[in-house]
Amino acid sequence: MTTPKKTGKPLGFKAGEAIVYPAHGVGQITAIEEQEIAGFKLELYVVSFEKDKMVLRVPTAKAATVGMRKLAEPDLVKKALDTMSGRARVKRTMWSRRAQEYEAKINSGDLISIAEVVRDLYRSDAQPEQSYSERQLYEAALDRVVREISSVNKITETEALKLIEASLAKSPRRGKGAEAESAEAGEGEDLQEEAA
Repeated sequence: MTTPKKTGKPLGFKAGEAIVYPAHGVGQITAIEEQEIAGFKLELYVVSFEKDKMVLRVPTAKAATVGMRKLAEPDLVKKALDTMSGRARVKRTMWSRRAQEYEAKINSGDLISIAEVVRDLYRSDAQPEQSYSERQLYEAALDRVVREISSVNKITETEALKLIEASLAKSPRRGKGAEAESAEAGEGEDLQEEAA
């Protein structure tokens, strides 16, 4: 039965390669093994998620179907960081519906979609506290982005987090708060006159 090998090969994953599995984030292919299941020989990617202490076996033929992909290219990482420095887009719908949409974006495995969740749910120290469920979704999205950026840029997760925080700090809504604070301190009187 050669079909799984043909459909599994175009993705070209190799043992030792870091990949992204949509529902779990960045993992490492530790091996490609063959198993016999119900009389059929099946070629499987053995994917290890060290942080979650989990091992997944994905049939090579199903890798594309489940959305398993190679790590993002550096220019896509830059685009994700740019996305996070953009203006948050929060729909005026019920939280339960938005939460479902955020969850779907996180589990899509798409770096840009996950970056949008981070951007939309980010709260600076000056902003009101997040609800528990908002915080959970934000942290899940942030963890995925941090792990992928650190893998792509070959930097530590702490360094990746600093890059992300720098992008979030550039966001328009957070920039306005800084202007208002400097205006209150008397440094931005020109701004107040222009606004009047």
